[in-house]
Amino acid sequence: MLDALLITRMQDEMTAALHETESQVAIETSADGLMSVAMAQHEANFELWHEEDKARVPGVADAEIARVKHAIDGLNQRRNDLVEKMDMWLLERLDQDAGAPLHSETPGLMIDRLSILALKIYHTREEARRESATEAHRLRNAERLALLEEQRNDLAGCLDALWAEVLNGTRRFKLYRQMKMYNDPELNPAVYSQSSVRGTKVNGCNKSSRAAKGRGCKTAS
Repeated sequence: MLDALLITRMQDEMTAALHETESQVAIETSADGLMSVAMAQHEANFELWHEEDKARVPGVADAEIARVKHAIDGLNQRRNDLVEKMDMWLLERLDQDAGAPLHSETPGLMIDRLSILALKIYHTREEARRESATEAHRLRNAERLALLEEQRNDLAGCLDALWAEVLNGTRRFKLYRQMKMYNDPELNPAVYSQSSVRGTKVNGCNKSSRAAKGRGCKTAS
């Protein structure tokens, strides 16, 4: 049901494929349900990574930065929604021991971290091999690459260990909702305060209209 080696292999293969096609790759609908969701989640991280890079291009226009910021918000929401979906998929198929110690990090969150590490490894490997870079640059990134691969191996081992404990009834996890607020116009004050200001202007007769005259407001003749 959950195998860290298969997940990391998928993330590496998908990262390479997405860089080659520069577009979406087909997600195998016949694959295991968890793997399908993990693929969609990794694709969201891939798009998020490269969308963020667009805002870092020197001399990029303000309008493009604004567009990228809105795109990032949507992608980050999708990324987190898919993390929750992975955890829900697993929980629906488990009968956990309610008395087992609770693990603070869920498998979905760990798979998300593995996804980010796959992207870091891919791009760091590119820098370690870039012919136009200096030898010092390549060596520095080769060292970084070795560290990233070690960190991923450690995390993958921790994911497998957690899953084994869950199946043995010696550890449990629960769904932790991310409760993101920035995309909700009813929760983000930066959004709803502007809506209130616009509503106040209208209700406060800040318009020249026949309706305004009916409310006793001064209007342009």
